[in-house]
Amino acid sequence: MSQAIMDKYGEARLPRYTSYPTAPHFAAMPDKSIYADWLGASPSGEPTSLYLHIPFCRSMCWYCGCHTTITKREHPILEYLDVLHREIELVGRARNESFCVGEIHFGGGTPTIIRPGEFVALMDAIRNRLGCAETLNAAVEIDPRTLTPEMAAALGNAGITRASLGVQSFDPVVQKAINRMQSIEVTALAVEHLKKAGICRINFDLIYGLPHQTVASCVETVEAAVAMRPDRFAVFGYAHIPAFKKHQRMIGESILPDAHARSDQAEAIAGALVAAGYQRIGLDHFALSDDELSLAQRAGRLHRNFQGYTTDDCKTLVGLGASAIGRFAEGYTQNEVPVGLYANRIANGELAIAKGYRLTEEDRFRAALIERVMCDFSVDVATIAGHHGFDAALVLEGNRRLDELKRDGLVQISDGIVRVEEHYRFIVRAVAAAFDAYLGKSGRTFSKAA
Repeated sequence: MSQAIMDKYGEARLPRYTSYPTAPHFAAMPDKSIYADWLGASPSGEPTSLYLHIPFCRSMCWYCGCHTTITKREHPILEYLDVLHREIELVGRARNESFCVGEIHFGGGTPTIIRPGEFVALMDAIRNRLGCAETLNAAVEIDPRTLTPEMAAALGNAGITRASLGVQSFDPVVQKAINRMQSIEVTALAVEHLKKAGICRINFDLIYGLPHQTVASCVETVEAAVAMRPDRFAVFGYAHIPAFKKHQRMIGESILPDAHARSDQAEAIAGALVAAGYQRIGLDHFALSDDELSLAQRAGRLHRNFQGYTTDDCKTLVGLGASAIGRFAEGYTQNEVPVGLYANRIANGELAIAKGYRLTEEDRFRAALIERVMCDFSVDVATIAGHHGFDAALVLEGNRRLDELKRDGLVQISDGIVRVEEHYRFIVRAVAAAFDAYLGKSGRTFSKAA
């Protein structure tokens, strides 16, 4: 790969396109009743997704880009859970009927910072106050360093079906630089506890581009991880944005790999995972051939949302907790980010929405293009344009970004179909950006494309 292409596209800072428009374009919604209207308008009987945000951790990982707070005490967590239960009641009241929840994702922070009985009670509240479908997929993010056998058993009893374990890197030099010491043995023990509790669908998160990371250490991490045989991996590039997350200032830019080194690490991880029997899914996921993600990709029904690549095709996503984002047919919502503001709003009997975005028809058209190119590395612009009532020329003609990608040999365009060249799939976010009408208008700094 030429230095010019890497410099031009690999160093570009672009959204991850887990939504369109992206969150920086959400704006204050003075009329808070809109959120209640959207909750009530969700089609009856149609499966709904829930995202619950637990914004607490026991220690700060320097690479973290999440909304979280460090606490050694239980009191702030218990207070937050009380508020979360109250929000569930308010959302259920606004809906005035069952949601038919089919997908649940607990994110953080560290969701398993909750004590076992509290987690079971939270799941019971969801079932009793919101209503769940007969078949429920429920996933939780886990810090293996703090998972106890009791908590693993509680997760199984509560109906959790998938666990996502943060691994990042097993290299102790890298771990020290990111303030996250986590041995292979501790991680393997967490997997053992989960499987004993009946939770056998497990995925690992890995990160490349971390301080002091090398191709060799990336491959060694993969070799140790695949020995535990999770059915999925998510492999993310570290996003160094210290202006946005001040604790990232603990990581000096001089010890971070450049775009070429990041690309080499990403490809080394991918090669090692493929050699171990995992299939590449989209930009940054890997799954065993019989996993639902692999089946969805082969069938052309892979989706992308705030959790990354998914088989979740629910049209409605309800976000619960501070900073949580929801998605509806009409648009997006986001709760207050500071825990105090979120708690005050709920205490006043109000839904905690702070920002939102009402979708236009053109937004829906462009969102469909971006999702397909991110999932399939190709998009039939002409067909999708016809489905949404637009002319493909709206995005194909006079598109400076797309024309430049074509001139540089990164994409092919024929009969209204845009295809990313296989050798350049690492820049798929640059192709998605070619369909983004809002890029550069928020003032927000994003992560590097590679």
